[in-house]
Parts: sequence; structure tokens; C-alpha cells
Amino acid sequence: MFEEWGFLIGEMVLLIILAALLGLLVGWIIWGRRGAATSAETDHLRAELAACRQEASAKDTRIAALEGDLAAARNEAQAAEKAAMEAAAEAVAVAEAVEADHGAHPVHPAGETEAVGVKPAALAAPREGGPDDLKQIRGVGPKLEKLCHALGFYHFDQIANWTAEEIAWVDANLEGFKGRVTRDDWVQQAKVLAEGGSTAFADKVKKGDVYE
Repeated sequence: MFEEWGFLIGEMVLLIILAALLGLLVGWIIWGRRGAATSAETDHLRAELAACRQEASAKDTRIAALEGDLAAARNEAQAAEKAAMEAAAEAVAVAEAVEADHGAHPVHPAGETEAVGVKPAALAAPREGGPDDLKQIRGVGPKLEKLCHALGFYHFDQIANWTAEEIAWVDANLEGFKGRVTRDDWVQQAKVLAEGGSTAFADKVKKGDVYE
């Protein structure tokens, strides 16, 4: 009898062990599949996240490029506006110079000069090498240049060194063109030209774009 009980107990223990092993095997299979599914889903989500980040980066790059294009367009527009304003100013200056040279201002009778200021130092003739091209000063046309020569002014450095009182004298004694020295700022232009520099108007005169 005890042998039968021992046999039964052994059978039960064996069955329990087999059931436990079977449970472990089934659990391992189930959890393994779940783990594989979870890993695949994680990889998929990671791939989507990477794609979103790449798309966002591409959009940021595009936005930066568009902002750069907009800034460049604004700079070009400002440069074009500035160039147009400068061209308009130069056109006005040329028109005024031509108008002045054709005697647009009334000529005062000889002898009616005003006793103002102090006459600048004058030359009886130009220095060796000939006179400077005074027409490079905006506001001085061929006729005004001849008038300056008649008054003894042949060179840029003469005009560049005029004092306020001397400017007043010349302004008052430019027959038919009174006030042109101050109006067109001859002295400042002459300083640039006397030092070997140039101005936009002087460049036009040198090219023959102002006077024939």
C-alpha cells in the first residue's frame, strides 16, 4: 500500500514539475511575442519621430532662406531708391549748372556791385601748367568760369581758401550770378578737388556729360 502511495506521489510531483515547465514555456513564448511587438512599435515610433524632426529641420532651413531672400530684396530696394535719389539730385545739379551758364539769372548793370566782404587774393594769370577746370565745381559753367578768370581766380586752391568775408565779396561781385558761391558751396567742392579728390559732378564733367 505504501508503495502505491509513493508511486502516486511521485507521479503527482512529476506532473506538477511538467506543468510548471509548461507554464514557464508558455509564459516565455507569450512575453517574448509581446516584447517583440513592443520593440517593433517602439522602432516605428522612433522612425516617425526622426522623420518629423527632419521635416521640421527642412522647414526651418526653408524659412531661413526665405528670410534671407526678403532681407536681400529689401537691401536692393533701398539701394535702388538711394541711387534714384542721387541720380535725381545730379540731374537737378546739371540742369542748374546749364541754366546758370545760359544766363538764367538777371544781369546787374556794371558798377552796381555791393561793397561787402573782402576781395580774395587774385592772380594776374594762371600758374605754370594752366588753370584748373573750374567747371568741375557744381554751379560753375563755361560763362562763370570766364568770369572767375576775369576776377583773377584760376585754381581750386584759391577758391578752397576763401574766408567767409571773401565768399561774401565774390557772391556780391559775380555779375549775373550773385550768390552762387554760397548757394552751390564752391569752397567745399574746391577743397576736395584741390586735394586731388573728385566728386560725382566733377566725374560727369570729365566724361563730357554736362557741357559740350
